[in-house]
Amino acid sequence: MENQLPDEEVVLSTNRSSECFEARLVLMAAGIAADAVSRDGAWLLVVAREDQGVAIAELDAYRNENRDSAPRRRTADPVFEAAALAVFLYASVLMIVAVLAAKSTFGFEWFQAGRMHAGSVVAGDWWRMLTALTLHLDAAHLMGNLLFGTVFGLLAGRSLGGGVAWLGIVIAGGMGNGMNAWAQPAAHTSIGASTAVFAALGMIVSHGLRRWTASQEKPFKRWSPLIGGVLLLAFTGVGGERTDVLAHVTGFVAGLLIGWAGSRLPVRWLASRWVQSAAGVTAITLIAVAWIVGLGAAG
Repeated sequence: MENQLPDEEVVLSTNRSSECFEARLVLMAAGIAADAVSRDGAWLLVVAREDQGVAIAELDAYRNENRDSAPRRRTADPVFEAAALAVFLYASVLMIVAVLAAKSTFGFEWFQAGRMHAGSVVAGDWWRMLTALTLHLDAAHLMGNLLFGTVFGLLAGRSLGGGVAWLGIVIAGGMGNGMNAWAQPAAHTSIGASTAVFAALGMIVSHGLRRWTASQEKPFKRWSPLIGGVLLLAFTGVGGERTDVLAHVTGFVAGLLIGWAGSRLPVRWLASRWVQSAAGVTAITLIAVAWIVGLGAAG
């Protein structure tokens, strides 16, 4: 501990000794003599009067450099409401359609009326792109899509809100079936919610990509959401003799596109209960209208 001399000037005053000694090392590294002095509970850094200007400039430069290089904390993404409710409604729709189709309710062959038949879709049966999402071959097929749809749908709903997320999932699932129909032979048929399930995965990936690509992380980390999504698609969407792999891929791609648009919606919209409710009602209405038109055409 040293006393301040008349020809010395204080360039730093702090309550922390560590800060004072760190600053002293900075000045010493720059060739400026400095002393740390404890006085009245404070730590003072003093230099010769003629070195005062240079010392202050060195300390300012050091602080600015460390401020610029310090890692920036990412703000947590907001979590929106109604994700669980939307998943419940998703499961309810699939279960209701499964019961109606199994009993040939209203005397209709629901599978014939609603399946994705490539030739029919290309010819103009647009409703099949949506109705096919709600049909399943058997209980195992249904349970698998309920499980994965619940997981991916819940994550998408927390990112975009239950209503907006599921409206996007329905639209992307229909788009995926449409792209699949145009790519397949005319006789190709498929059913199942898996196209929508992988659309939900694509939307989650798009949401993650928007956050990471805006950061200064290394390229591998910035693209990690896409890498992870493709790996999940490969592990869960490819395999099985009855699996329509192309439908899973087109659903995933459609989900990326819809998710890209959804993740750019204003937060105030996503936080609005009215917007979420309107989007959720629209999603259910699209499915209902598709079935009304499809059964009407079959009759």
